[in-house]
Amino acid sequence: MSNITSFFKKFWNEEEGLQTLEILLIIAVIVVIALTFRKQIMDWVDGLVEFGGTQVKSFQEGGD
Repeated sequence: MSNITSFFKKFWNEEEGLQTLEILLIIAVIVVIALTFRKQIMDWVDGLVEFGGTQVKSFQEGGD
């Protein structure tokens, strides 16, 4: 039982896995934000794609 306790104490105090945990927390926050503002993000992306499409059409029409 003492070996298990000492293993968990060493594991808890070890800082090597801390960077991985931080990255996972940052990814989790980004996912939550993306899911929360999904509608607004999709409207923004659709607006960008539509704007790009109209710009391409105007260049094609002007180039003839």
